[in-house]
Parts: sequence; C-alpha cells; structure tokens
Amino acid sequence: MSSANNFQLTKREFLKYSSGLLSAAVLPFPYQAALAKENWDVIIIGGGTAGLPAAIFAAQRSLKVLVIEKASVLGGTLFVSTGQISGAGTVFQQRKGIKDTPDLHYDDIMRLNNNTSDPVLTRILADHAGPTINWLESNGYTIFENHPVKKMAHDPFTVARYQQGPKGATSPWGGGMAILNVLKPIVDKEVMKGSITVLLETSADDLIQSTNGEINGVVVTNNEGKTLEYKGHKIILASGGCASNPRLYEELHDVPLYCQMAYPESQGAGLILGQSVGGYLRGGEKYSPLYGMILSDNKVPSTPYAVAKNVIERLPWEILVNSQGKRFVQEDHESVDHIEHLIGDQPAHRHWAILDQHMLEQMPQLIYDWSNQRIINESNNQVMFKTADSIRNLAIQTGLHPLNLLSTIQDYNHNLEKGLADAFGRQYRPLAIKKGPFYSIRMSGWSLCSFAGLGVNGNFEVTKSSGEPIKNLYAIGEVIGFGATSGNAYVNGMGVTPALTYGKLLGERI
Repeated sequence: MSSANNFQLTKREFLKYSSGLLSAAVLPFPYQAALAKENWDVIIIGGGTAGLPAAIFAAQRSLKVLVIEKASVLGGTLFVSTGQISGAGTVFQQRKGIKDTPDLHYDDIMRLNNNTSDPVLTRILADHAGPTINWLESNGYTIFENHPVKKMAHDPFTVARYQQGPKGATSPWGGGMAILNVLKPIVDKEVMKGSITVLLETSADDLIQSTNGEINGVVVTNNEGKTLEYKGHKIILASGGCASNPRLYEELHDVPLYCQMAYPESQGAGLILGQSVGGYLRGGEKYSPLYGMILSDNKVPSTPYAVAKNVIERLPWEILVNSQGKRFVQEDHESVDHIEHLIGDQPAHRHWAILDQHMLEQMPQLIYDWSNQRIINESNNQVMFKTADSIRNLAIQTGLHPLNLLSTIQDYNHNLEKGLADAFGRQYRPLAIKKGPFYSIRMSGWSLCSFAGLGVNGNFEVTKSSGEPIKNLYAIGEVIGFGATSGNAYVNGMGVTPALTYGKLLGERI
C-alpha cells in the first residue's frame, strides 16, 4: 500500500469504506492521513444527538463536513436515551387539534425550572423545537398513538406537546433509537455523496489555535494511537457531557456520581477542549437528583439495580424517610421536582421506602418491570432491601435510628387512624404501616446528564467568561450543559430536543 505521504484518496476507494461507517468500519490509516491534507468547512467533534443534525444540514448546504467520533459507531447517547422530545406547533399536535405556540412552550419551561435556564437559549429552543420535530416527521419519525401528552415522569406542561417514538415501547431507555433511525439514512446518503466524512474510533485531543485566538483545527488520536491534525474553518463541539466521568462530574457539580449509567463516551472531552482555549464552564450549581434509583451496591459510583416509580406514575402507599429515620417530604406532592429537590437535601441523597406486608399485597406496582412479590424475594438477599418482623428490627437491619423510625411510623399511623391531618400535608394514605413483616428499600438520587457545560451565546459560539466569543468555535448538545435549557429541574424533553434543534440550526447557519 502507498505511504501516507503520496497516498491519493479517490472517491471510488473512499466509498468502498464509507458504506459501513455507521456500523463498524474504520478508515485505514492511509485514508485518514490523506484526509488530513484536506481543508474542511466544518469539523464536528461528536457524532450523536447534536452532531448528526449539524452535519446533515451543513452538508446539504454543500459544505464539506468531517465528523470525528470516539466510539466505533455513530449515535452517541441516542443509544441509551428515552428519546422524549417536546415542541410547539407540531404536525402531531395539529392532527389532534391541540393548539400551542412557542410562547406557551417558553413560559412552561421557565415555570417548571423556576426561571433558572438560560433565557436566550430557551427562547431559541422554544421557537425552533416545533419545526425540528416536523422535520423528523417528514423523514419518517412516528410517535405513540396516545402522544403528544402533557407529562411523562416529570411535572406537566399546560399543553400536550411531549412525545416519544415507539422504539421506547419495550424499554424506557430505548426511545432514542426512533430518532437515530431517522437520522442514520440521511447521514448515510450524505456520506455516499462525499459531503460528510466520518472518522470513527478517533478521539479529539486538542484544538489548534492561532496566535490571534482563532480556532482552525483539531488534533486527534486514531484507534492505532497515531496522531493527526485536521484543519477546518469552523469547529463544533458536540461531544456530550461528563456523566460517565466520576471525578470530573463531582468536580463540576460538587456532588458524587452515585449511579453510573450514562453513555460510556460521556467523559467530558468537549468540556476540557473548550476550556483549554479560553472557554468557561457554568451550570454545575443547577444539579438536581432524579427520584428512586435502587443501586446494586454501596460503591460510588454504583450501577443501577432497579428504579422505583415516582408520584407521576403511581400514588404512593409507602412513606419515605431519611438516614435519621424521619420523614422529610410529602410523598404524594403533585410536583416531582419538589420531591427531588428535597431528596437532594438529604445526606448522600439517600431515602428509604418503608412499607408492610399488607401494602405489598394491595398496592400497584412500585418498581418498574417488577412484581411486588419480587420485593419480598429480594429482601435480605440484596443489600438495598431489608425485612423484619418489627419496626425496631427493621431499623437495626437497615441502619436507621430505631426510636426515630418507630416514632415516625407511630405518628403517621395515629394521624391516619384518628382522621387527623398528616404532618407533611399528605392526602393519599390508603393504609397504616402495622402488618408485619415490614420492609425497607434504600433508594438514591441519581442523574444521567451533566448540568454543567460550556458557556455559549445565542449563536452557539463558545465564549469566555467575559462574553467574548472564541472565533470559529461552537458548542451544542450536552456539552453546553443540561442546565442551560432545563435549569435546575428535569423539564420534559429538555435533553434531546435542544441537542437536535441546536444541531439543525447551527448546520443551517454556520
């Protein structure tokens, strides 16, 4: 084979490899080296939720696009995402006679996150999310028959604008594939045309910055450990967050990564690259935990074992206590966000569900994909599940304060049986906790995303802390932080929708 110095990359030879780029094929080094001689219009670091639409729309404007992806396949977090998206004025709403506007969407987002998201970015999202969803639909995207809806898992919108693709039917984590299955053939088409070139198993290690501060290239390492430089007029960071990097996650959020289940490549490379050339990070203080993760063990981080349903999915029969054995929240509060923020106030974000045999026999399913009988079977066999014949013994086995737990349950039972108001204002109290054996389930706050991200302006340019943009450098997707558009709450659709929308917009404008 010819050396890299005199290797000529013909279109026919390139297409020989490009047909498999989305599955497993990696270009041989001579091809990679030949591509390094090119001057690219746009270089996109990250081939996932934000990077793929950016590549598509830039390529369709006849720009020459290079996508650099660390994994062996394109798709990024879409492989593990629920794929839940929201937007106003969509064809899905129109078919059901649902009236909605970007203004209503914007107001809902800001209401749900207590006005803590970036107002400029949120406004852009609200104005353009609907057209983005309509574009997906025009390319074959479909949703569940009963969607759009006002809510799934978190506090509701005032208008039904929230939907998920049917690939999520068998697993709540699989809906992102419905979106990837739309994007993939469009990218394939542009690859075959030569408009998009993809480098898989390639990590971006550094940005090339000129003496005047402009970014004009990327330094990469391929799967053989060889270093190459690619020059480009515009560079887009679309490499995701850091929710699979425990050390960086804790540094940016001041909270340990209790559960590790994000996409493995979410290591924070884009955050580090942006900082290295003068960008700054923001949003870590917006962190809020999700409800009800049952971990596999006591390690930090641990892996998921099961997930309990929250108040949106079922009304609670059990009570929740903290590490002192005391209640800390109105378990049936209508706002999941309210409950999650109180969980975030507890030591290590731990909370225990306390219930008895009668509840397990009568109540609806507590844990996703589990029968309540399985809770009985798991007790004293898995570290997060305990059972005992008395409240005192349950507290001892669980590690909770025995007198506090006993007093907590006696107070709950007394108010219920005497028809008195609950100490926390709880309304739904179907049963007292008094028929042994008794059970405890230890749950933890957790997160799939990083709230912290690079500061950007309304043009998606990476900025310095002063607000001055870094020329030729852009960022979209989770690399700008989940908190940028979701604020300090989990607003429906504010993970996937901004990534898709900003990717489309940047590809159209850059």
